[in-house]
Amino acid sequence: MRIAVPNKGRLHEPAIDLLDRAGLHVVDGADRKLYADTVDPDVTVLYARAADIPEYVADGAADVGITGLDQAREAAVDNLTELLDLGFGSCRLVLAAPEDGEIDAVADLDGGRVATEFPNVTRAFFEDRGVDVDITEVSGATELTPHVDIADAIVDITSTGTTLRMNRLAEVADVLESSVRLFARDDVADDEKVRQVGMALESVLSAEGKRYLMMNVPEDRLDDVEGVLPGMGGPTVMDIAGSDAVAVHAVVDERSVFETINDLKAHGAEDVLVTEIERLVE
Repeated sequence: MRIAVPNKGRLHEPAIDLLDRAGLHVVDGADRKLYADTVDPDVTVLYARAADIPEYVADGAADVGITGLDQAREAAVDNLTELLDLGFGSCRLVLAAPEDGEIDAVADLDGGRVATEFPNVTRAFFEDRGVDVDITEVSGATELTPHVDIADAIVDITSTGTTLRMNRLAEVADVLESSVRLFARDDVADDEKVRQVGMALESVLSAEGKRYLMMNVPEDRLDDVEGVLPGMGGPTVMDIAGSDAVAVHAVVDERSVFETINDLKAHGAEDVLVTEIERLVE
């Protein structure tokens, strides 16, 4: 099975790191190579431009791919199944226009011109709203086009809005909320290996922000301790040989660890140990 991942840019390292934490360690990731093996002999990594990954998966060059939702929508292929939101690479596609201009709403652009690197997404956005625009595809410096009389507005990616403000552009509307997703070709989406990869990646995401608590608790204080544990379901309770205490294990949110430990100690818990969780299969 081939997994297509971005070959460079801001999505490359997080994608490789996620595969690594899921146990799919890339064993040969030298620069300028198109392929790399993983520790699983049945799984190979294919390096490609993030924008090309939807086509690679749809055409069969790869079975699954890691890329942004914006890239998948722009590719406009119809045989991709989204398996998982991987939780990184968040951004927005927005419609923006000169802040001192007359465009304050989407309808104000009827008959106007829009520049973008995402013509398919942009066309669908305006068609859904019944607004007729002339779309100009550009390959960079999109923010400059309204200031050099190429376009009346733009559709472009933003994370913080800083670049838009620097170029005296104001947001008019949100076009698409995007993050990096795991996609599979429709005909292999239910294959066992694809499901295994999806589960491995999901287990890493499920473990983020969680901590594993272990403690010893006198049996006569067990009910009190269970009452203050904000865990995922009931805690695991195990007998300790030769002791009137029991071992209690629980998974809790990292944000609640400080307060929870204080409450546990107040209710009789001893020898509290907190550890990170690498993967959590729910």
